[in-house]
Amino acid sequence: MEIYNIETGNFKCDGGAMFSVVPKLLWSRKYPSDEDNLCNCAMRSMLVVDGERKILIDNGSGDKQDVEFFKHHHLNGNATLLSSLSNIGFQPTDITDVVFTHLHFDHCGGAVKNNEKGEGFDLVFPNATHWVSKTQWENFNNPNIREADAYFQENIVPIKEVGQLKLVDREGELFPNFEIRFVNGHTPGLMVAIIKNENDTIVFAGDFIPTTANVPVKWLASYDLNPKESLHEKEAFLKEAVENNYILFFQHDILHECCSLVQTPRGVKVDKCFSLTEIK
Repeated sequence: MEIYNIETGNFKCDGGAMFSVVPKLLWSRKYPSDEDNLCNCAMRSMLVVDGERKILIDNGSGDKQDVEFFKHHHLNGNATLLSSLSNIGFQPTDITDVVFTHLHFDHCGGAVKNNEKGEGFDLVFPNATHWVSKTQWENFNNPNIREADAYFQENIVPIKEVGQLKLVDREGELFPNFEIRFVNGHTPGLMVAIIKNENDTIVFAGDFIPTTANVPVKWLASYDLNPKESLHEKEAFLKEAVENNYILFFQHDILHECCSLVQTPRGVKVDKCFSLTEIK
């Protein structure tokens, strides 16, 4: 098995939104912000190559939305989804599976592109089966007013229309060595991917735990729809992660790709930070 970090670019979001009720005096020591209180965040994806299967987890925001939309998100950075894949020798047609942790625009927008003729949309990964939880799909089609602005029909519906979207309705092994776990605090039916290679268990933490600074149980993001449920889910998962020496891979932490964890008298904390390439 080979596992790659796939950078798709960065965006900025409000520090208060990233760290909720945690005072800026505390979170700013762990994650920097600019003069406008904006934190620069990665939109990191992961490619898992296991035999003939090439699994892409999430794929950034894409570029279908208009300038008015993107100006509020301050896109930056030189990396793109396709350039990052090309740099490690893969083309869009090589991808066999795309796993969406959930359907917020910054996680799934890169799967569909505008047709070159200006007539509708094309799939970026035409040979791939695309996977999302049944619960998240239902939420996408009937979102609450707070979450609706994060969903775009053009990101997903074209995939459904050509029959390449499959719904996951139970936890467990989606592929060999690739397990799915559901959490619901951030959004209903978010899928956390747990990948097991020969020596390690690597967790694609996604928006469940977006940065190393969000590891402490109480350091939630305001984006979580149900923070009380997030607290319970996170506390239980961090306990499991420490007991089983899981490595967390961070989708939105622009400073750190991965970390190990350690139990302390004050709760689970980050132990060491490193990149995927440093994992033996």
